[in-house]
Amino acid sequence: MNKKRQILKDQLTLRKLRVGFVPLTDCAPLVMAHELGLFRKFGLNVELSRELGWATIRDKVIHGELEAAHAVAGMPVAATLGLGSIKCDCLTALVLNLHGNAITLSEELWKSGVRDGATLRTEINCLRREKTCTFGVVYSFSSHNFLLRDWLTASGIHPDRDVRIVVVPPAQMVGNLKAGNLDGFCAGEPWNSVAVQAHAGWCVASSAELAPGHPEKVLMVRRDFAEQRDEEHLALVAALLEACKFCDAPDNREQIIATLAQPAYLNVPTAVLRRGFSPEFDFGHGEKRPIANFNVFYRHNANEPSADKAAWILQRLRASGLCVDAGALNADLGQRIFRKDIFDRAISVNKPPNYLNRKKSIEAILA
Repeated sequence: MNKKRQILKDQLTLRKLRVGFVPLTDCAPLVMAHELGLFRKFGLNVELSRELGWATIRDKVIHGELEAAHAVAGMPVAATLGLGSIKCDCLTALVLNLHGNAITLSEELWKSGVRDGATLRTEINCLRREKTCTFGVVYSFSSHNFLLRDWLTASGIHPDRDVRIVVVPPAQMVGNLKAGNLDGFCAGEPWNSVAVQAHAGWCVASSAELAPGHPEKVLMVRRDFAEQRDEEHLALVAALLEACKFCDAPDNREQIIATLAQPAYLNVPTAVLRRGFSPEFDFGHGEKRPIANFNVFYRHNANEPSADKAAWILQRLRASGLCVDAGALNADLGQRIFRKDIFDRAISVNKPPNYLNRKKSIEAILA
């Protein structure tokens, strides 16, 4: 009888869900879901894991060290195709946010007279015999790389011939800009504002201006996790969807900022974090512009992993030349990775999954 009771007690233990994030403003839904008890509300035992950069997130998801993660929107596609890593079928059933990035250029370029893409092109031509300007992006298959390449191209600068683009973890962008290793970067907040605050750089454009409505971060999982632990996956999406709604409400901004500022999360001063939540974004050198949708967590149907969001990623991957087999970047692949069907099921999840109900039954037996 004691053995049977022990088995029942073991069944009361919730399986831990390890969920990774990179310290950026747009990890807010994961952080707030944890702090507000939303994971518990949906019957989940989530352990958040702060990671340095996107390569670490990718590898830990692929190798099963994380069950889910805050990921750049192109990562599930790259992992599924084996671009930059071993092949691993991955998917997303939730877009965590739209926009949230900016292109930051160095103070040295400002002192040289650079004010926009056209003057940057002039400066690059002047420097051609002395150096090649280097720009940082956070991951090869990220919106940051696509946005930077599009902006350079529109300015008459060839992203592969006229400049050098390198991958740098988000939190290391400002240090490399200060050291002169980078002439600019495209990254998410708060690192653009950190550069402006430190007088190490200034912003020339925001992603909301460059590509309105573009998908930014997603909840990435392996396909086998989504299939084998369906109830938990649905509950995870439902909890984060509620957190996304919370993060988009203006009245909650100060609470979110204070929470993200904590050492366990971003460890950045609240004054710097507040810039990314302000309706007026500070580009540096006295220029502030109103950007109502700098970061969108819930509005404008942000969270649905729709066909148009998948298409944006696939089109940019084609244009970048990062995928040798461009034919693989088709609508079928987009539909297989961006799972609106799972999202639609998760919307109706308003109570703990069935295994929680079984837990209550076991508790009643042991009482």
